[in-house]
Amino acid sequence: MSIGLIVLVVAAVILVALIGWLMTRRRRSTLVQQRFGPEYEHRLEEQGDRRAVEAELRDVSKRRRSLDVRPLSAPARDRYSEQWRSVQSRFVDQPDQAVSEADRLVAAVMKERGYPIDDFDDQIDMVAVDHPDVAENYRAAHAIHNRNSQRLASTDDLRQALIHYRSLFEELLADAGASNPSTSRH
Repeated sequence: MSIGLIVLVVAAVILVALIGWLMTRRRRSTLVQQRFGPEYEHRLEEQGDRRAVEAELRDVSKRRRSLDVRPLSAPARDRYSEQWRSVQSRFVDQPDQAVSEADRLVAAVMKERGYPIDDFDDQIDMVAVDHPDVAENYRAAHAIHNRNSQRLASTDDLRQALIHYRSLFEELLADAGASNPSTSRH
């Protein structure tokens, strides 16, 4: 074999390997993007670095798999549903208290299901894995709740927070609670 042919074969092998690597990387990127949907877009807008966002979300998924998230029992779902109705009914007369109660109720449901509740960033990460379509709602509701604790939220803000909390609350109650997060999405 001549040296020219060997160089050509080596170059072809390197080219094929490079194309394979690029296709694999693009496929992984697409899978993360599809899995996290709006949460992926939120983090990309916030951070601006696609690779960093994808690495972060893969790490979040890995941490989520280590949790034992379980479904609620039927009596627990009924109890929480009744508590939610009570929160909603109080909104008319006491919107700020209703939003605070909604925040506590969502945290209680998350805790009973097995999600971490000590740190909001951990909460939002785990919500993003299992419920990426409502993670932004939860983030917005919690921000309004925090503004409300400083008396900076309007009644309309509080109404929006309650709607946001409700979207996550309903997801948490309706979710089959499979401990494999890939079954919770698509």
